[in-house]
Amino acid sequence: MLASGLLLVASVAFLSVLVLMSVWKQRKLSGKLPPGPTPLPFIGNYLQLNTEKMYSSLMKISQRYGPVFTIHLGPRRVVVLCGQEAVKEALVDQAEEFSGRGEQATFDWLFKGYGVAFSSGERAKQLRRFSIATLRDFGVGKRGIEERIQEEAGFLIESFRKTNGALIDPTFYLSRTVSNVISSIVFGDRFDYEDKEFLSLLRMMLGSFQFTATSMGQLYEMFSSVMKHLPGPQQQAFKELQGLEDFITKKVEQNQRTLDPNSPRDFIDSFLIRMLEEKKNPNTEFYMKNLVLTTLNLFFAGTETVSTTLRYGFLLLMKHPDIEAKVHEEIDRVIGRNRQAKYEDRMKMPYTEAVIHEIQRFADMIPMGLARRVTKDTKFREFLLPKGTEVFPMLGSVLKDPKFFSNPNDFNPKHFLDDKGQFKKSDAFVPFSIGKRYCFGEGLARMELFLFLTNIMQNFCFKSPQAPQDIDVSPRLVGFATIPPNYTMSFLSR
Repeated sequence: MLASGLLLVASVAFLSVLVLMSVWKQRKLSGKLPPGPTPLPFIGNYLQLNTEKMYSSLMKISQRYGPVFTIHLGPRRVVVLCGQEAVKEALVDQAEEFSGRGEQATFDWLFKGYGVAFSSGERAKQLRRFSIATLRDFGVGKRGIEERIQEEAGFLIESFRKTNGALIDPTFYLSRTVSNVISSIVFGDRFDYEDKEFLSLLRMMLGSFQFTATSMGQLYEMFSSVMKHLPGPQQQAFKELQGLEDFITKKVEQNQRTLDPNSPRDFIDSFLIRMLEEKKNPNTEFYMKNLVLTTLNLFFAGTETVSTTLRYGFLLLMKHPDIEAKVHEEIDRVIGRNRQAKYEDRMKMPYTEAVIHEIQRFADMIPMGLARRVTKDTKFREFLLPKGTEVFPMLGSVLKDPKFFSNPNDFNPKHFLDDKGQFKKSDAFVPFSIGKRYCFGEGLARMELFLFLTNIMQNFCFKSPQAPQDIDVSPRLVGFATIPPNYTMSFLSR
């Protein structure tokens, strides 16, 4: 009895010492770090955070601690940056120091620091340089890709016509179309809209993307070390990511069998050719794992973000029929009804440009940004961030910064129009992030948003089963991603 009592006392004493050491270590570090709520061992600031409203929770904490503060997501210590000034100061003015990639726990289950999006250092630089150059080789930013988008818009309009004005959920109509543009670059071909495997891939992308926005997805961000071993919806997200990786691996193997090193057909071929060229380089980043995961990065990002933005945009236009009517008027005046929209038309369409920018601002697709990591001990304002510190640049707080947007929570294209009705840029328009690791698909995404929206609206009016005043445009989920509400709509020929 005495022995077990002594063991209990010793255990409690040992645990107390551990807790005190943990608190002392946090205190020691927090002398240099920005202020923030005091964390508890292992669970961090879990009690101060609402996993269903993580973005709002962090913004509420910033009201108390200022635009730069420290938070503990379970055992993860993160410095949070809010507002245009703080985010620009880090990502642009100190771009090199903030260029490391932080965690995105759900995706990290698969990527583990490989591929262009989730890597750091030399790997990220080499893969990024190669990806940008190769996308350009396959027409991105040129007339070639514009024609590809216009062709795909034609297929989409055809499939909307076949609905004969019936109520539909536009989700997969949009993701099939948007995905086919990036697919033609990375795989050298488009998918048929009825292709079962294609629809299965789109469901996997949507499922894993939406998981990152759920309460459970946010919980996984905090406690991934434990939760990856437990049953729950995270296991379904892993299954979906694994399914996507398996598909890309299969595509790569097909390309390997028929590769002509003198004539690359797509992104995969170009990467395979680079792998052959660098076979003798012991430090090469051009090997199978980076090929598969970079291709998956491009396929995923090139599908989900633009299609989700358009889906949010349709809902906002049904909520604001006066804005939809003005876009229709500008399309009729500048383009007319008898030819397809061209990307250069946007120069004469300030109102439509403003509407597209406002959809992106309001939709706020990646509100907390992709996490960064400082690459060395970094002085930021009056703080010192130790090398390896994770950073959340809160892009949503920039897109809704009241210093730049008069009514940041309202959908209003006037945020991007001057007194004369001309389009005006804003330094707080950062849906693609800023600095060294901005989204290099920005040019392609902008072209897609303009061409798809104008081509669709040239041909159709949008109709909701609800009256405009009854349409709820608040997001269904906000976590790593913002997910619009589910809805149905009709496409009525004009």
